[in-house]
Amino acid sequence: MTDSPAFPKDFLWGASTSAYQVEGAAREDGRAPSVWDSFCNLKGRVDNGENGDVACDHYHRYADDVALMAGLGLDAYRFSVSWPRVLPRGRGAPNEKGLDFYDRLIDRLLESKIEPWLCLYHWDFPQALQDLGGWSNRDSVGWFADYAALCAKRYGDRVKRWATVNEFSVFTLFGYAFGWGAPSIADRAVHLKVIHHVNLAHGAAVDTLRALVPNASIGAVHSVQPMRPETDQPEDVEAAALFDEHWNWAFPDPQLRAHYPPRIAAAIEPYVQPGDMARIARPVDWFGLNHYAPVYGRKDDSLIWGFGFGSPPPEMPRTDVGWPYDPSAFREVLLDLTKRYRLPIYVTENGFGTKADETPDADGRVIDDKRVAYLRDCVGMMGQARAEGADVRGYFVWSLLDNFEWGGGYGTRFGIVRVDYATQARIPKESARWYADLIRRSHNPE
Repeated sequence: MTDSPAFPKDFLWGASTSAYQVEGAAREDGRAPSVWDSFCNLKGRVDNGENGDVACDHYHRYADDVALMAGLGLDAYRFSVSWPRVLPRGRGAPNEKGLDFYDRLIDRLLESKIEPWLCLYHWDFPQALQDLGGWSNRDSVGWFADYAALCAKRYGDRVKRWATVNEFSVFTLFGYAFGWGAPSIADRAVHLKVIHHVNLAHGAAVDTLRALVPNASIGAVHSVQPMRPETDQPEDVEAAALFDEHWNWAFPDPQLRAHYPPRIAAAIEPYVQPGDMARIARPVDWFGLNHYAPVYGRKDDSLIWGFGFGSPPPEMPRTDVGWPYDPSAFREVLLDLTKRYRLPIYVTENGFGTKADETPDADGRVIDDKRVAYLRDCVGMMGQARAEGADVRGYFVWSLLDNFEWGGGYGTRFGIVRVDYATQARIPKESARWYADLIRRSHNPE
C-alpha cells in the first residue's frame, strides 16, 4: 500500500486527544471530579490501579505540546473540554480558572496556525450531575445545552469547528450496558434512557451552537466499525445484528435520519416524547468518524442485551492489543457512510495501539514500525475510498500523545509521540516523522 495517495492540497491533517486522557491537574484550579475520577477509584477497574490524575500533564505543558504539533505541520487539533473543569458542579457558576486554560490553549493553537476543533464531551461527565441521575435523568439535556452555551459564548469568537459528543455508542454501551466503564452500570432501562437523552442533548447542543457561534461548522463523532458475526450460527448472526444497531446506528440514524434502527426502536419508544425526533435530528455540517477495526459479535447471555464481543477468524492478523488488522474495513466504512448520510466525513480518530513500552533506542529514536505500517495502510485505503467517491475531507490521527487509555491505564500506547510518564518527556516516534512527511508532501505535491 502506497503511503502517498493523492489528496487535495486543502485536505485537513490533524491529531486528536481528550481532556481526561491527557490534561492531568485533576484537583487543581477548581476542577471537580468526573465519573471517570470516581471509576478509577473502584478497585480492580483500571489496569494497575491507574488514573488520570496526572496523565500527560498537558494542563501545564500545553505550550510545549502545541509546539510539537506545529513541528509536525498539523493543520488542526481536536481536543475536548473537561466539563467539570469549567463547571465544577456541572451547572451553575462557571470556574474562571478552568475556562482560562482553554483560552490559553486556543490562543496558542491559533498563534501556531493550527485550527482548534473543540469537542464538548469526551466521557468525563461531572460527578455532581451523576449524583442526580446523570444521563438517565432527562434534565441532562438542559444541563448539556447550558454547558454548550457557556463554551460557545467563551470560545466561539475563535473556534468555528465544534463536535458535540465523542463516540456516543462506546461510552453508553461500556458505561450503562456492559458496566465496564464509568459510571459502571449494567441496566437495560437505564441504558435505553441514556441513549435517548444523549441524542436529545446532541440536538440541543447543535441548536445552541448554531445560535451562538457565527459561521460554526458543527458535527458529531461516531465510532463506526463493520460488525461481523463470529460464526454463521443463527444465534451469532442475530446477536451481531443487534450489536450492530447499538454500536453503529443508535446515534447517527436518529440524528441524521430522525428514526432509531428497527431492532431497538420499540425498546426505546417508551422514553420518546412527542417532538423528540425532530429535536434530535438537527442539521449538521459534517460526520466525524472514529475507526480502528471490524468488530466480531456473538451471542453472550452473560451480558444484558445477549450480545458480546467475539473473536475474529484465526487467520486474521491482529494488532498488538488484539484488534483485527484489516485496513480494508476502513475503505468499506467510508464508502458506506458517504452513501448512507451524504455528509462530508472527517476521520476524527484512527490509530494503532501497542502494549510495548516503545523505549528509545541507542540513538534516541523510538522505532514503531508496526504503527507506521498500519497508518500507511489506512491512509492508503482512505485514498482509495476517496477515488471511489467517499467524501472524506480530513484525517486526525489518534493520538498525538501516549495517554491514559481508560480501563487500560497507561499500559497501552497509541501516541505518535512517546510520553515518559516518570519525567513527562516527549519524544516523537518514527510514526510522527512519517506523518509529518505525509502532511508536507500532501500540501506540497511535486
